Amino acid sequence: MGVDLKRNVSKIQTTYVEKQEYAEIASSRKRRLVLRRLSVFFVFASLLTYLMISNHISQTAKLDAKLAQKKKLDHQLADLKKQESILKENIIKLNDDDYIGKLARKEYFFSKKDEVIFNIPDDSKEN
Repeated sequence: MGVDLKRNVSKIQTTYVEKQEYAEIASSRKRRLVLRRLSVFFVFASLLTYLMISNHISQTAKLDAKLAQKKKLDHQLADLKKQESILKENIIKLNDDDYIGKLARKEYFFSKKDEVIFNIPDDSKEN
């Protein structure tokens, strides 16, 4: 019986009804357009967020590698500065005639006039 009632009902053909139908159609089109725009916006926003996060992660990894390299180079620099100071001390010592004489007697077994050199073996070299 309910089906028969719907068939018997006819639409009123007035300008107000037509305007309301067009307004409904226009509003549904606007909703679809807004949904499309929002979905495109979210796709671009997601892509941009992904790119920014991946860039941040790669930059952080590069920074960590550079900091580790800097730490290693700082240690090398400290070692080289120590070596430089030792070499400067050696230069100063080598300008001293007494030191050169002691070094020549110790390393090359030279002696002064009327000096006797005794060679004593080291116990640490035998083991």
